[in-house]
Amino acid sequence: MADTEPIPPHLERAALAWARYKRMMKWMALAAAVAAALALIYLKSSGEAMPVQMVIATIAGVGLSVLLGTGLMGLVFLSNSGGHDDAASGKGNPE
Repeated sequence: MADTEPIPPHLERAALAWARYKRMMKWMALAAAVAAALALIYLKSSGEAMPVQMVIATIAGVGLSVLLGTGLMGLVFLSNSGGHDDAASGKGNPE
């Protein structure tokens, strides 16, 4: 029976891709925090009082949206650069 979990043939390449992904996500967490802070500054500039619930919702909504978008897009690039796409399609297997 065939293995359902393809293993990339070049594990070093996959390890480098994961290291690059983790490093990129650290920067994206900073970008999410900056985006949430900018959204709060924009909302505060309207001059009205901001309830705590609005601040929490803005931080969660903006911050998590940025993290989710960048995380998923990063996984697409990780899959390609790590050799997972080639292994899944059969192009990377030496057999």
